[in-house]
Amino acid sequence: MLDIKMIRLNEDEVKERLATRNVKSEIIDELLAQDKLRRELVVQTETLKQKRNEVSQEIAHAKRNKEDATKAINDMKEVGQAIKKLDEQLNGVNEKVLDMAARLPNLPNPTIPVGPDETANVEIKVVGKPRKFDFEPKAHWEIGEKLGILDFERGAKVSGSRFLYYKGWGARLERAIYNFMLDEHAKEGYTEILPPYMVNGASMFGTGQFPKFKEDVFQIEGQDLTLIPTAEVPLTNYYRDEVIPTEKLPVYFTALSPSFRSEAGSAGRDTRGLIRLHQFNKVEMVKYCKQEDSYEELEKMTLNAGNILDKLELPYHVITLSTGDMGFSAAMTHDVEVWMPSQHVYREISSCSNCEDFQARRAHIQYRDEEGKLKFVHTLNGSGLAVGRTVAAIIENFQNEDGTISVPNVLQPYLGGLEVIK
Repeated sequence: MLDIKMIRLNEDEVKERLATRNVKSEIIDELLAQDKLRRELVVQTETLKQKRNEVSQEIAHAKRNKEDATKAINDMKEVGQAIKKLDEQLNGVNEKVLDMAARLPNLPNPTIPVGPDETANVEIKVVGKPRKFDFEPKAHWEIGEKLGILDFERGAKVSGSRFLYYKGWGARLERAIYNFMLDEHAKEGYTEILPPYMVNGASMFGTGQFPKFKEDVFQIEGQDLTLIPTAEVPLTNYYRDEVIPTEKLPVYFTALSPSFRSEAGSAGRDTRGLIRLHQFNKVEMVKYCKQEDSYEELEKMTLNAGNILDKLELPYHVITLSTGDMGFSAAMTHDVEVWMPSQHVYREISSCSNCEDFQARRAHIQYRDEEGKLKFVHTLNGSGLAVGRTVAAIIENFQNEDGTISVPNVLQPYLGGLEVIK
């Protein structure tokens, strides 16, 4: 969440930077008008409460001197009623200010490309060269179904569209991939966490999913619980409402978890295969750090994601997202996209974001600087990687003309030495 005082003091700059994220200036005007009303009501309330204290003293003085305090008592009732009315109005305005502020996206870093959508993204690195096939490469779902390692038909029968069964070597390949990823991140200093898969509304608010994106998740009816859309939510909320001891920073967490997405608004997109599912496994990376270190940590996190693809020998590139394509909570995002031969295109497999203090302000996560002053930490998150998309990339990039799949060298020890999936 953005600091309302910061918005008030930097109105023109905030309007200009949020305009690149499709936020109209009228929204800021309304927020500041409500904030002004809130501050005026606070002054009025405090003035009346001071008057109430004075009247209380008058009543006490009159009673001690056995004087008539009727007028003072009547004044007290009127003041009390006025305070109650103002408090009710103030509570309503406070809720409105909070709701409006909670729906504003993070301020984009001034250095990132400005544009309305993905067409303005900027490529910053290309790693590896796409394989040249002697045959027409097939899509991963076609190969997986023929080998009997992916079963979309029964997944749809049992659960609905965008669900599947991994079977046999398919299930073992998925398990090998996420174990490999977790092992690599442990070497990089991440502490492995096994988090809850359901979280409360305060946690969803803390990372920025609520209140704006409730339609994108699966909620438990009648309970304050939501199936996590990413392990970013429980990992980032681990320190919610806490002051992290400065000597512990930076904190690195990693976790394997299922991710549950309603995929609202994605009708007709990636209807086949492993790219866009309602349930998929993902290895997540989350960092908490001092404010001055967060952009260095973002570069490290992006390298951590790329390291997985390097060792899997999968070609990829890294792009910096434009203001119009970036996620709600991010100030800067680097996407890592892996090459998919059947589509002749790079597809996102990791999104590494620096949220600066946006999430920490919502979740109230702080540390003390060298002078002992409380500051909000900067939080970062990134996929390390989306497991199903990694399975898809391996199947397509390591496919053979006879329909088999060669196993990347680094995964063979996780699969008992298996070299080819037949």
